[in-house]
Amino acid sequence: MSLTFDIGARLLYRDALLLVIDKPPGLPVHPGPRGGETLTDHLDGLRFGLPRRPEAAHRLDRDTSGCLALGRHAKALARLGKLFSGSAVDKTYWALVEGGPNAEAGQINLPLARRSDDPRSWWMKADPAGDPALTHWRVLGRADGRTWLELKPITGRTHQLRVHCAASGWPILGDSIYGSGPRGGSLHLHARTLTIPLYPKRDAITVEAPPPPHIADAVAGMGG
Repeated sequence: MSLTFDIGARLLYRDALLLVIDKPPGLPVHPGPRGGETLTDHLDGLRFGLPRRPEAAHRLDRDTSGCLALGRHAKALARLGKLFSGSAVDKTYWALVEGGPNAEAGQINLPLARRSDDPRSWWMKADPAGDPALTHWRVLGRADGRTWLELKPITGRTHQLRVHCAASGWPILGDSIYGSGPRGGSLHLHARTLTIPLYPKRDAITVEAPPPPHIADAVAGMGG
């Protein structure tokens, strides 16, 4: 997949340590075994005079859009890495799911493990012997047999939101791995906000990304 876009136009926040961009759907963050275009190919455009390009401080799936934090140099990446690994960063996602929960809010507390021992595989499964995984959710709207959810992952497991929603009986719309979406379809999962307590003596930094067209269109009929 080849994406032509101006990465500078997708910059949502910038300071001496941190950049936050609105990652387009369909673009992997890091190089994978199959090769192809990645976000890394575009990061030189965000150096802003520094000798090295910024690097991603966390992961987003290829098909997930929205807020992605970048550290501008090694010390910044180390500080951000501690915040993300220590669950100090508050992350909010929007998702459109097939069907939906009966309640208006709740949580999913379901351990996750890899499906395969192959280190190249990122596919996950619910497994009582896996790593703890907790997601809070809240209904934002409903229409036509689908539900618009706000998801807050308290832990940061691979594919956590996708597996948690699917295991609950309401897979994310367009998910070809854990749901019924077609291969190459549009995953309706968007990293809506990041709140990062980066500076001890300042308020936390909160950044919000606008939804991409396929999600904006889907929530428009639900009051979004």
